[in-house]
Amino acid sequence: MARKKREEEHENHERWLVSYADFITLLFAFFVIMYAISVVNVGKFKVASESIVSSFKNSLISTPLPATQSKHVVIDEVAIKPVIKPSLISNKTSETRGAPEEAQGQSSQDAEQRKSMQAVTADLLKAMEQSLKDGQVRVTETDRGISIDINASSLFDLGSASLRPEAVGRLMEVARVLSKSPRQIEVEGHTDDLQINSLIYPSNWELSTARASSVVRQFAIGGVAPTRMVAVGYAENRPVVSNDTPEGRARNRRVTVMVLKQDRDQPTAQLAPASSSTAVSNAAAPSATAAVPAISLQTTSAAAPR
Repeated sequence: MARKKREEEHENHERWLVSYADFITLLFAFFVIMYAISVVNVGKFKVASESIVSSFKNSLISTPLPATQSKHVVIDEVAIKPVIKPSLISNKTSETRGAPEEAQGQSSQDAEQRKSMQAVTADLLKAMEQSLKDGQVRVTETDRGISIDINASSLFDLGSASLRPEAVGRLMEVARVLSKSPRQIEVEGHTDDLQINSLIYPSNWELSTARASSVVRQFAIGGVAPTRMVAVGYAENRPVVSNDTPEGRARNRRVTVMVLKQDRDQPTAQLAPASSSTAVSNAAAPSATAAVPAISLQTTSAAAPR
């Protein structure tokens, strides 16, 4: 029987497609993974990191060392957890505790200040009881402190900065109260809008400053520390009512004694803004100097008619 002739196998020239398909598949998988890790999900990342940490916990990792020695490095749980310095904790704790203590101290100081100012107000009302009944004095509490408005007609004659004899006793009673308080005092002189033009007082600036200085000088005689006082003249620039009537002008002619809320070691209260000229003089000086250049006032001069 004749042997069946074996067919000759042909060489397959397309076997490279299998390797190419595998390469394309791996490349596709690589780009999918790269895209997936480019968008980080915090929750999933935390879970993954925790699982990695737990899997490597208490495991041995061989690390290359110099050729002279070979050791195993152990990664413990302590090396993975973040380290918090005790000093940072103590600082944060002290800051947290310090804030309420500071606020409590500030509120305590405010309460003491209010109590002190109320006591001064009560003493002033008692000392000037008769003047309050006569309507010559008004006592009010403002944001700056205690304001005592004294009608100028009860202290001075028209166009004069010399205190009347009966006004000296009243001011001494006020000085007796103010000498017991450590608060700073600002005495303000005010006039109406009728201009004065005399040899002694060329304008209302000089007159208002001289009147404020006279009151300050009397307070210093009554025992108030001169370093706590300042005299300010505003002329007619700060009226409380309109100057259109004689009653309004009489109301605007006044001396205001401000008992400030500031402590003794703090700077004196702010004076008038720069837009309005303000005359200032020290309480300890025997004369008042107006804020007008090259003009000096003598508060002991004779009265000038208005």
